[in-house]
Amino acid sequence: MRSTTHPHPKDRAWTPGRILALLAIAAVIAGLAHTRFAHPAGWAAVPDGARAGQLSLTPCTYATEEGDVRADCGTLVVRENRADPKSRLIALPVTRIRSRSAHPAEPIFRLEGGPGKTNMDFPFASRYIDRHDLVLVGYRGVDGSARLDCPEITSARRHTADLLSRAALRASARAVGACADRLRSDGFDLAGYTLPERVDDLDAARTAMGYDRVDLLSESFGTRVALIYAWRHPRSIRRSVMVGVNPPGHFLWEPAQSDAQIRRFAALCGDGPECRTRSGDLAVTMRRTAAELPSRWGPFPIHRGDLEAASFFGLMDASSEAAPISAPMTLDAWHAAAQGDASGLWFESFAASLLFPRAQVWGDSAAMARIDAQAAERHFAAGHTADSILDDAGTRFLWAGGALARGWPAGPEEQRYASMRDSDVPTLMISGELDGATPAVNATRALLPHLPNGHQVLLAGIGHTTDFWTQQVGAGNHLIESYLDSGRVDASRYVAQKVDFTPPLRQTSVAKLFVGVMAALALIAALSLAWMARRVRTRGRLGRATRILARSLWALLVGLGGWCAGALLALIALPSVPIDAALLIVAAMGAPVALASYWGWCGPDRTATNPKALAAALAGALVGAWVGLGSATAMLAIATTLAGAVAGANLALIASDIAAETWPRRRDATIPPIAGSPLDRGRQRAHA
Repeated sequence: MRSTTHPHPKDRAWTPGRILALLAIAAVIAGLAHTRFAHPAGWAAVPDGARAGQLSLTPCTYATEEGDVRADCGTLVVRENRADPKSRLIALPVTRIRSRSAHPAEPIFRLEGGPGKTNMDFPFASRYIDRHDLVLVGYRGVDGSARLDCPEITSARRHTADLLSRAALRASARAVGACADRLRSDGFDLAGYTLPERVDDLDAARTAMGYDRVDLLSESFGTRVALIYAWRHPRSIRRSVMVGVNPPGHFLWEPAQSDAQIRRFAALCGDGPECRTRSGDLAVTMRRTAAELPSRWGPFPIHRGDLEAASFFGLMDASSEAAPISAPMTLDAWHAAAQGDASGLWFESFAASLLFPRAQVWGDSAAMARIDAQAAERHFAAGHTADSILDDAGTRFLWAGGALARGWPAGPEEQRYASMRDSDVPTLMISGELDGATPAVNATRALLPHLPNGHQVLLAGIGHTTDFWTQQVGAGNHLIESYLDSGRVDASRYVAQKVDFTPPLRQTSVAKLFVGVMAALALIAALSLAWMARRVRTRGRLGRATRILARSLWALLVGLGGWCAGALLALIALPSVPIDAALLIVAAMGAPVALASYWGWCGPDRTATNPKALAAALAGALVGAWVGLGSATAMLAIATTLAGAVAGANLALIASDIAAETWPRRRDATIPPIAGSPLDRGRQRAHA
């Protein structure tokens, strides 16, 4: 009799195709998991046996606009609260970007604004290293081993229909206090997170590096750090350059200054076609539109507080480099609304609700802003100007309607530096005449009289710091380098910057493109799933190539369309649910991916109605999407979530196949057959 060889169950389960698929899936999931659970960039740990003031540096490279440059990277160890000798040690990242000169002049210490922003990101460093080292010292509370993360504040602001509604401000107020309480219970000594402590970190780094004196290059709120550095350690500083100066008492904005900012832009815009209105004055038209603000653009609601906040911050910079809410784009949206197209105003409202809740490390914002707590209390006690075009949007948002001054504990030395004092440090203040964030007049009136060695340069047509770094770069570099090298103020290379009121990308166009693409992708996903379901139901399976696509690229497209459908639903009917909410993204992507993968899995030897396989695909897609969502931020998180969902669904289906093919045979192999049974006769034939 002819012998028949049957494949071993193990051989049938572990086919070459499955092995390759599993390897690819494992690579995707491992990469996502590593990114999700790895320490974030800029993270630093306290070395074993470290002491306060210890600095360790090793050679590295630093990414700039001109490519990677030589640097030293390492960690500075400091006490969390220098007033307490038993305070725990914390670690701050430090990067020294090497000068191209063999004999560099004084190093430049760079100070970022914010607050609540990292001090380790400065791609423009390559502009200043021909004659100087450039040093970045991480901000305590933002960079390093101890971060003042406040998910309570982020969540309160994300899950609201309007950032400036009374309910939202009350929720933010509660969140500020809740975050402070939790951080203290987690072992944080909040008395150590103050501007004086941050300044002393800088000077500790200067000492550890062996520098006698340093130059300072600061911007926006970082200029406040520079001021206090000059007050506390005047002998440590040779010269200081401040871009967009923030004097004491001005980490808030007056509605009258916001209206003046709008009038300046309206005057520049004039009666050109891009600004022509029935009133003949863009500022008057904005006021009228604000009084009769449309509540919706089609089915999409426009939330007044979100719109006002976005417009306020959008008017800080005068160039489109600050997109998506730059001054030209913001003014164009208001102009379009006055002519009946509210899509741009909806986009501003939407952008604020999406971007602002995660814009900063809120615990650091609260801790640093405390230095202006008394000014904020006076501001809110006086009430805000109800007839202002944008109300008091910026100040109400950042100060949680005034609650931040009450909800966060006071710093031990905050009042000592809450008002101006004299400083002999040679200082250059660079102010944009169109700067809505740090108006030039504040520096002129509040700061310049206290700087006997101070100079102020006003730049026509320039707004806040984004404008300075991106407009007339050569003139700006010459101005800073001349001052740091010789103390000479030379702004001769600047010309009046022309404001382009015809932005290359209009918010009205962005809004329509965004909604159109989202709707198209949602429709494609729905039609794709319907076609797959019908094909499997009528023919039992998809074609071979189609099955492969359904479990890979097509699943990615379907998952993206599923999220688009969920996002549109949230935007229209669920205003307190952000479109980047974890549950929404995971569910809206995971479920369609699971269906596409399952229908691609169905084949000639698999039934089209297998609840266990479908459940496995769904569970795998949801878990994979959750892992992928935490592996990246912003728009990249969409891609990683999709990749995780597809990998998880396919892994679950392959595991289901292996289990179905292996376990029953193993079970049969261990059960003695009954003599004369079909199984016994089959075994006898197999061994004949």
